[in-house]
Amino acid sequence: MAARIFLYLIAIIIVLILMAGIAWTLFQDELLEMVLVPSAEVEVLEEVEESAYADRAMWLIRPDIADPPSDWLPEGFGEEPAQEADGETELPEEETMGDTAPPPAAPAEDADTPRIPVFYVLPTTYLDRDRWNAPIDSPAARPRQELFAASQASIFNGVGEIWAPLYRQAVIGAFLTDHGNAEVALRYAYNDVEAAFDYFLSEIGEDQPFILAGHSQGGLHVTTLLHERIAGTDLAGRIAAAYIIGWPISVEADLPALPLQPCTAPDAVNCIIAFQSFGEPADANQITRIYNGSTGYTGDLRGDTAMLCVNPLTGDRDGAADADANSGSLLPNEDMNDASLVPGLIPARCDHQGLLLVGQPPEDYGRYVLPGNNYHVFDFMLFWSNLRADVERRVAAYRAATR
Repeated sequence: MAARIFLYLIAIIIVLILMAGIAWTLFQDELLEMVLVPSAEVEVLEEVEESAYADRAMWLIRPDIADPPSDWLPEGFGEEPAQEADGETELPEEETMGDTAPPPAAPAEDADTPRIPVFYVLPTTYLDRDRWNAPIDSPAARPRQELFAASQASIFNGVGEIWAPLYRQAVIGAFLTDHGNAEVALRYAYNDVEAAFDYFLSEIGEDQPFILAGHSQGGLHVTTLLHERIAGTDLAGRIAAAYIIGWPISVEADLPALPLQPCTAPDAVNCIIAFQSFGEPADANQITRIYNGSTGYTGDLRGDTAMLCVNPLTGDRDGAADADANSGSLLPNEDMNDASLVPGLIPARCDHQGLLLVGQPPEDYGRYVLPGNNYHVFDFMLFWSNLRADVERRVAAYRAATR
């Protein structure tokens, strides 16, 4: 009798697990919206003036802030391989991230070569639903901001100084709904970014070339900067490259209204690098359910138009490459506070929809993978070494072209 009751209990547990799985599959959008989308009305925020960004407290990273997280490099990165006693080169199996940040990377060229500043916009790091816009300086979000800056903005530290503004970013729930409050919250966030960008321009000097970069929400704001602030001005020609990663750009409904076109070669300059990483099989419903119904910068419906994909392994549009072409992915540990730089791990190919497919879901990244095999959190980490080389190559090409 006891054995029969035990079997009944096991059967009930299995059924409950199956029902939970079915409910998640059928209603994941609704469940995520219920948990993450704020229920209150959007708060009216005062405008932040450009002059406010003269205060260092308004920045996560800028040249006069000591020991920024963007100075991080994997332990041993760029060092010459050790020589064994017999004269043969000893090649390490992998490079590991140390507990403390190593010194900043040396410039890609000699010390007399002018550095190119980078304006980098952070992704969404405020995860609560108590408001629609995060505070400028959130203690809860700061560790995530530093983590993203270390794993993303560090690809630029070999070419120039990095500027990363704090801003009243829209909370994560704003990306899970088409409610009007979300649009208002994103506009408040963009206004902060534009004010920070104008201060950045005033500090780097007239005619100084620069790089634009952003991930996720940061990518959205960089794209809006291109459309609203930069298009039709001399600023467009000063951009060595724009890295708009983890945000969909419609090839038909957005690109024609932007002042830069996609990078079509590994050494192309004054162009856009954009992609969104998915394991296979990929299900982009979390993106397309809002993307398809939205209006692009041209004023046309994005609908089911293809998204821009520039392959970080090949450096060109709609490319494909095996894992052997990947010179180093950052492989995180379970706690996401340490990582190893491992080559030859992740392939990449752009599909017809504009998704960057990375093959079967890579191991050791599973904890923060989003629904649909979306590797959004790891967009930079999967291709860290290749992106770093991509930046240095394009900067060198830009300098050569503008000499």
